[in-house]
Amino acid sequence: MSIEKAMYAAPQGLPDLDGTIEIEIVDPEEVKINGVSVMPEDPDFDQNLAEYLPEAILLQIGGDLLADFQSDIDSRRDWIQTYVDGLELLGLKIEDRTEPWPGACGVYHPVLAEAVIKFQSETIMETFPAAGPVKGEIVGKETPEKKEAMIRVVEDMNHELTDVMQEYRPEHERMLWGVGLSGNGFKKIYVDPSLDRQVSMYVTAEDLVVPYGASSLQSAERITHVMRKTENELKRLQYAGFYRDIDLGAPDNTLDDIEKKIAEKLGFRATTDDRFKVLEMHVHLDLEGFEHEEDGEPTGIALPYVVTIEKSNNQILAIRRNWEEGDKTHQKRQHFVHYGYIPGFGFYNFGLIHLIGAFAKSGTSILRQLVDAGSLSNLPGGFKTRGLRVKGDDTPIAPGEFRDVDVPSGAMRDNIMPLPYKEPSQTLMSLLNQIVEEGRRFASSGDLKASDMSSQSPVGTTLAILERTLKVMSAIQARIHYSMKQEFKLLKKIIADYAPEDYNYQPTSGKKTARRSDYEMVNIIPVSDPNAATMSQKVVQYQAALQLSQTAPQLYNLPYLHRQMLEVIGIKNLEKLVPLPEDMKPTDPVTENINALKTKPLKAFIGQDHQAHIQIHMSAMNDPKIKQIIGQNPQAPMMMQAMQSHITEHVGLEYMRQMQMAMGINIPYSDDEDEDLQLTPDQEMQIARLAVPAAQNILQQNQTAVAAQQAQQAAQDPVIQMQMKELQLKAQEIDIKQKKMQIDAAKGADQIEVEKMRIAAQKEIAGMQIGAKAKSEKESLDAKQQLEGMRLGQQIGQGK
Repeated sequence: MSIEKAMYAAPQGLPDLDGTIEIEIVDPEEVKINGVSVMPEDPDFDQNLAEYLPEAILLQIGGDLLADFQSDIDSRRDWIQTYVDGLELLGLKIEDRTEPWPGACGVYHPVLAEAVIKFQSETIMETFPAAGPVKGEIVGKETPEKKEAMIRVVEDMNHELTDVMQEYRPEHERMLWGVGLSGNGFKKIYVDPSLDRQVSMYVTAEDLVVPYGASSLQSAERITHVMRKTENELKRLQYAGFYRDIDLGAPDNTLDDIEKKIAEKLGFRATTDDRFKVLEMHVHLDLEGFEHEEDGEPTGIALPYVVTIEKSNNQILAIRRNWEEGDKTHQKRQHFVHYGYIPGFGFYNFGLIHLIGAFAKSGTSILRQLVDAGSLSNLPGGFKTRGLRVKGDDTPIAPGEFRDVDVPSGAMRDNIMPLPYKEPSQTLMSLLNQIVEEGRRFASSGDLKASDMSSQSPVGTTLAILERTLKVMSAIQARIHYSMKQEFKLLKKIIADYAPEDYNYQPTSGKKTARRSDYEMVNIIPVSDPNAATMSQKVVQYQAALQLSQTAPQLYNLPYLHRQMLEVIGIKNLEKLVPLPEDMKPTDPVTENINALKTKPLKAFIGQDHQAHIQIHMSAMNDPKIKQIIGQNPQAPMMMQAMQSHITEHVGLEYMRQMQMAMGINIPYSDDEDEDLQLTPDQEMQIARLAVPAAQNILQQNQTAVAAQQAQQAAQDPVIQMQMKELQLKAQEIDIKQKKMQIDAAKGADQIEVEKMRIAAQKEIAGMQIGAKAKSEKESLDAKQQLEGMRLGQQIGQGK
């Protein structure tokens, strides 16, 4: 390898050289010139860059960063001073007072400690239930594969947080204590090389220094984590190559002012600390030799780095890049998550010390006055004459004890004058109660009064009272929920990086562990509800939902609603108590009938024979024996309603199958009710156009089939059969009548014909008679005429 020119200015003791230097280097990482390492051309991304920078540059960087660190400390001094002063009000230190007299009351009113403990207890139960603190959320379109992946990821994450990361819950509880008290808590998420896994450690507000004017950790110019490490811990990290192997000397074992005050307020007597104070600073730097470049030219843009400095001797232990490898935008990686109580004017939030510290201080003062007044009232002091002698001097007289008194003259009462101490004031007591009540109300730690609630009160009224009482706490819980979501996002990334490429089978449980691709399909969110601060609030909310569901049960997924209610009150094995339709698998119609009688949920699937299912279900519903037995069951209406709904579901799926066959295309559909199938406007329009003729054809076919079926069913009806028989008898009677009428008509026709023949014969006879008569008359006339003619002839002959 050859170096054409020096990458840095020549170290002291070496002359300036012009021109090109040709040097053959066997192992570049082992080469040093006057103690300065010669950096290889392209060091690994994760390497400690402090190993390759000149000592002069490191000292300059360290000095500048320490000055910035001190400036950040000064910017938050007022906030930290209020916090430190308020620690005394917790009453964790038992105080033996000597003013105004030895043994005076040193009790602290517990209003501050009560609010902190209540916040910590409620929040840990809300954010970390026994089953685990995380649940899943599918990214993008929901599919069966994604649902299975979500189940694996949630189980894996909860296993890591509850079993593997054994420090997580204790650290989380300590963090909640710090959030309630100081208003701020921080979690640091990183990979611990000694444990070879991810960790999430609590960082106190006093140990994480951020410029007070910063708006968030993401936009902060600097983030400084003040760490304390023993000499052996530093040596282990130096030996592992994580820090530079340099001599740090002895640690500066003195505490700063803030540390001393915190120790004193909490009752500790710590004055020294034999650990090294290491500052891990997340900053932006424009390092020489590692500049940001554009087209091969430096741009002067500062890039994110993590610089580790030993504070007492200003020695830089490590400088590492703080962006993802391959990220061209050089976005700063986040290692901290900020938990806040009440946002304030600057970066640091306000806690209960800032909010009700004055209430706690006033309550403590009044409480001490009341106790001291009671002490003075029970053990009063006063004046006595000089000559009065009391055996035992001024020691208090015990109950039942009598002492000898030497009275110089007069009565004893004339020689003693007690001071006018009063009993504890009722006014002070009322004022104390008022101050404490106002403090509790302001801190939202007061309990809901039983007088405000009633078993007869509507759920809406109860919910309104709870919401008004817990509004501030609900907002705080929502902030905790948001911060936990950011923490789980960082943890998920680390766990996914270490997850296997393929599934592993654990011999103890036999379940699949999540693989890396599963984490890409799922978002991890806290199991806590940002809209409800306590379990009672959630229960009342679900009671309201159950009441609404009774008015319109067809609009609600009642099994899921009941399962959610059981989950809120902490019932386990919900899938066995309340099975959901989406948990079911396709089954035969006979088994479905049995499940309906057992009031188990029913579900139709798109690939089933819907006609067969409908016929078998209808047969079971119309079976008289089944009807008779079910009729005695008080759940009979619910069974029938469930079966009717199930049959309707089969009818709908069968109609869709017929439409698909008539249209010649597949209509997008999913058995999962939670899956949202989105169609484009073009797809919807195409399906609508194809569905018009298909729907008309199916309508005609179904009308014909139903008419035939109705006719067939009607023919099988006994009443209809009797009516048909009656109609047949009536038809036979009508036929007989018709035949009789036909016979009678035939007889009448024969009579008419005979009569016609008789009339015709009579007519013929009459005609014959008329003809014979006419012939006879004609013959007679002819005879007469002949005779007359003969006569005339004779006469004529005679006349001639």
